[in-house]
Amino acid sequence: MFKETKKSMQWGEETLTLETGKVARQADGTVIATLGETSVMANVTFAKEPREGQDFFPLTVHYQEKYYAAGKVPGGFFKREARPTEKETLTARLIDRPIRPLFVPGFKNEVLVMCTVLSHDLVNDPDVVAMIAASAALTISGAPFRGPIAGARVGFEDGEYVLNPTVDDMQGLRENPEQRLDLVVAGTKDAVMMVESEAYELTEEEMLGAVLFAHEQIQPVIDLIIDLAEECAKEPFDFTPPDYSELFEAAKAAGEEKMKAAYAISDKQERVAAVAAAKEDIKAALSEEQLADANLGSALKKLESVVLRSDVVKNKRRIDGRALDEIRGIVSETGMLPRTHGSALFTRGETQALVVTTLGTGDDEQFIDALHGNFKSNFMLHYNFPPYSVGEVGRVGGPGRREIGHGKLAWRALQAVLPAATDFPYTLRLVSEITESNGSSSMASVCGGSLSMMDAGVPLKAPVAGVAMGLVLEEDGDYAVLSDILGDEDHLGDMDFKVAGTENGITSLQMDIKVAGITPEIMKTALAQAKEGRMHILGEMSKALSEASEFSVHAPRIETMQIPTDKIREVIGSGGKVIREIVEVSGAKVDINDEGIIKIASPNGEAIKKAYDMIYSIVAEPEEGKIYDGKVVKIVDFGAFVNFFGKRDGLVHVSQIENRRLNHPSDVLKEGQDVKVKLLGFDDRGKVRLSMKVVDQETGEEIVPEKKNKAEEA
Repeated sequence: MFKETKKSMQWGEETLTLETGKVARQADGTVIATLGETSVMANVTFAKEPREGQDFFPLTVHYQEKYYAAGKVPGGFFKREARPTEKETLTARLIDRPIRPLFVPGFKNEVLVMCTVLSHDLVNDPDVVAMIAASAALTISGAPFRGPIAGARVGFEDGEYVLNPTVDDMQGLRENPEQRLDLVVAGTKDAVMMVESEAYELTEEEMLGAVLFAHEQIQPVIDLIIDLAEECAKEPFDFTPPDYSELFEAAKAAGEEKMKAAYAISDKQERVAAVAAAKEDIKAALSEEQLADANLGSALKKLESVVLRSDVVKNKRRIDGRALDEIRGIVSETGMLPRTHGSALFTRGETQALVVTTLGTGDDEQFIDALHGNFKSNFMLHYNFPPYSVGEVGRVGGPGRREIGHGKLAWRALQAVLPAATDFPYTLRLVSEITESNGSSSMASVCGGSLSMMDAGVPLKAPVAGVAMGLVLEEDGDYAVLSDILGDEDHLGDMDFKVAGTENGITSLQMDIKVAGITPEIMKTALAQAKEGRMHILGEMSKALSEASEFSVHAPRIETMQIPTDKIREVIGSGGKVIREIVEVSGAKVDINDEGIIKIASPNGEAIKKAYDMIYSIVAEPEEGKIYDGKVVKIVDFGAFVNFFGKRDGLVHVSQIENRRLNHPSDVLKEGQDVKVKLLGFDDRGKVRLSMKVVDQETGEEIVPEKKNKAEEA
């Protein structure tokens, strides 16, 4: 009934298995990839005809984590998987980016790739497994895909690269000083196609070494996919790329000079208008048959690309007249918004980010329900890209895949320099509002985010800056690496290479390639040029702010205290009664965890002190010989009971009230009276013994009896 094909190999410390032919047989290609006990099924389907009038490649990649894969039930009211999580969205992008450039140019049929996590061993991350499964499914599907690709994750510990480190090793990298890298690389047999990383100030040499190590490690995986395909791949889909060379030549003849003139305009809005006008002039010169050709859009885009690329490679001249390694003008400002905890406006050329920092308490931490377990995050970065930032009218809604991806890239770049939670017990939320965009708004978010946090008083280990690099690679191998690329250089170039870091090293690296890959030489050149650009940007940022500012008066102050774990119950009280009373009386927010660490937060220092004192009085033990402020709570014939230490009472015997004989304690005391007492000790039954007569009731100082001289004693 089934025609199964199965291939296995030892990969690192685990066995990698690819199998097909048993499940989802109606899809064009289905492969279940298993690493250890983590299994991901990838299903590929593609339309056999393009939609009429479609001038783009409609590739959609979905990645789904099923909670049953880890033996879990989803949280929430409905108890089923709902909208994609951030991890699912980022993984879908991770798979999309290296496979998209490898489809045959001109192929515009709809393609759907669906990756479903079927089993998760909580050791091997399913994202890399999903990438391998998707590549294998595409390779056997018959689609015009020039793969296969493979991916690998690389860690860096004790100066050694680690292949496919465990989920636990990569979880909470900031709290794990032994691990300095979380790098995912995808590539073909010959070249690297995609890089995504989170790093802890690695040098350019260490980063390049990690990428090359990953590319070397994926080679046997590519061979395994080819081995699988040789046995079970479907016949290649009959597709011939459309030949629109005549249409391109006609468009070139009609408007090449106008297009060159348009791309010589440095102002973005004027250039966009001039390019649009040039296209209209070209269309006016074409025949009706040429205008009706479905490839007209492709021909015009190719003309734009040829004009821009030839100027860059041959003449070393960019759209805005800059040198290849020149960074646009930078203006940095901090303290823009008076009521926020921290803010910064970072402008680089025609790209601008307004980044705002909010300092929160433990109650503000983000609770994340993940397949490998639930955890909290005390650092969030949200990136918004409104239509007005590029002068357009568009739909405004929730964050899309691009916004989630750019926000996560900036998050990775900045989290490496955050102070330890024990030193800075705040929850941090950054919001980057992109107010203008013409290239690399994610890197502007990194720069603005660094300045905004310093403006909020966050003691960063070092400022962070980021820069986006581009590439124009000609067929003859000639190339040009561009620093701080414009939007048009990104769209019409061959590489988007983003590097962020401090003066000491790289904290994040992201690379996407639109051609069949780049060589180590090009990567080395791009990294070196990016370092120069980063240093320049850090210098410009330091003109606005070079170290953490004073705390905003509107930000909460947080004080931490450690109590014995056996006292937690006393601080919380029955049903939370005690801790609610502390919050109500003091006005401060109080958060306590299972380790006995208490965070007390309030913009008012007096409220923090009051809450601290109330908690201290519950958990601390009274000290013998110490003087305390107390209140008389009950008077009896033999003395008075005084509340002197939190809820603790003690007896002041009638003989310890004053240095004279009293008929009754009520002669000098009344209930509710404030007094000062010294703790004399505890009796045989553990009862507290207090004294008033040895304390000056005015000053609170202990009364020390004067020593008698020998004559007086005689």
